[in-house]
Amino acid sequence: MRIPKWLFVAAPIGFAVFIGIGGWVVMSLWNWLGPALFGLRQVTFWQALGLLLLCRILFGGFGLGGGGGRPSRKSGDRMAERWMKMTPEERDRLRQSWRGRWGFCSGSNESSQDNEGSGL
Repeated sequence: MRIPKWLFVAAPIGFAVFIGIGGWVVMSLWNWLGPALFGLRQVTFWQALGLLLLCRILFGGFGLGGGGGRPSRKSGDRMAERWMKMTPEERDRLRQSWRGRWGFCSGSNESSQDNEGSGL
């Protein structure tokens, strides 16, 4: 498949416009809400681009190769498949390990029976 020549010119321009709009939105929101709510200083356009980049790195990734730290649909399907192949004893062991880590397990019958008796 051939890529049209005009795309080599339009793509960088579109990317620059998209980044510029994103920086302007971050700057506008920061300068509107930050000083009024938290007493923060106003930021320049370049500082807003830096904030946008920092937030993308810390919280969102860059959209390359996955969902930015979120489990993909594919991995959720794999986990569901593994769960269905487990024996009841293996499921109970997994639930026990979840209880040990987080102190709860939403999928067990035992915890739902405990909640019924306690009035929750």
